Amino acid sequence: MAIDVPMSAGGWEQVPASIVDEYLAAVLGVLDPATPRALDIVITPLHGVGGETAVRAFSLAGFPVPHMVPEQAAPDPAFPTVVSPNPEETGAMDLALASAKSRGADLVIANDPDADRCAVAVPSGGGWRMLRGDEVGALLGMYALSRAPDATRLTVANSIVSSQLLSRIAAAYGATYVQTLTGFKWLTRVPGVDYAYEEALGYCVAPDVVRDKDGISAALLVAELAARLKTSGRTLLDALDDLARDHGLHATGQFSIRVADLAEIPVMLRRLTGSPPARLAGQQVISAQDLSEGVDGLPPTEGLRYRTEGGCRAIVRPSGTEPKLKVYLEAVVPVSSQPQGISRAQASASAALDALRADLLSALGMPGAAFS
Repeated sequence: MAIDVPMSAGGWEQVPASIVDEYLAAVLGVLDPATPRALDIVITPLHGVGGETAVRAFSLAGFPVPHMVPEQAAPDPAFPTVVSPNPEETGAMDLALASAKSRGADLVIANDPDADRCAVAVPSGGGWRMLRGDEVGALLGMYALSRAPDATRLTVANSIVSSQLLSRIAAAYGATYVQTLTGFKWLTRVPGVDYAYEEALGYCVAPDVVRDKDGISAALLVAELAARLKTSGRTLLDALDDLARDHGLHATGQFSIRVADLAEIPVMLRRLTGSPPARLAGQQVISAQDLSEGVDGLPPTEGLRYRTEGGCRAIVRPSGTEPKLKVYLEAVVPVSSQPQGISRAQASASAALDALRADLLSALGMPGAAFS
């Protein structure tokens, strides 16, 4: 039940309403006004506070006014239409996807309740596909580098649990790439960073405007890229296929093991360090690193990282916010130039992720365990 909380007599600053106008004016500066804007967009704030600002941003940028999911448009702390207002959770975007299907929309955008994260869905095979955070992160990184007058002067970054694809894109453009620990408190400390993301749907596309993850500026840039591709009959999925052909298909996944007692987590980690897996996904493990010792010049952090000879990677670490052990998986598969090269690589990567998951659960002493 909401109650009135008296404001302190000192130590408060009343933020003027004009701050929203200033934010919008600054955010529009990250866009290319010459890019076409013909795109039908469905947007939802998931009962959060960013809906009105997001719609204004798209309108001021010259896009057709996005269709807002009416049931989720108004801020509501009860979040009545979803089990969880996290756009990563199953079912959170069902209303938006249904609306997009009925309209024949080009793009679905969801912000979380405080609008600092951005989820993206696109048409695929007669239905809709949610893009993973790493996929959006790679697309935005590619777009930032490709439209820069001199990409070699840019610095891009992502977190240690995010895909390695951004590093390969950066190398192709001659840009500086930096990897950090998890969280934007680390990403935004990167000197001169021009773009940063982490896999949990957080993107910093305008660090001079918002030196943190920001779901509205990211949504604008995703929409601009989608509109640009649409003019040549292409989609965000086509752009992802191009990246896979150029740098290998980087497929990522994760799972979490929830525990009733936090003391169970160090026990599971000790089980791995005491008996590290020699093979994962049928491949020889060539590197087993304890992140608490500090790796790649990073500060020490709890967790373990494994790499295989075939390009697979697994990171096991405690959640920083929940009683969970989190496992982040990545499989990198070259794409053949032969017909069906993409689909075959996708099938191989999917099988590798399944095998990684099964092998890590077994190594943790939990074969067949339920996970989220």
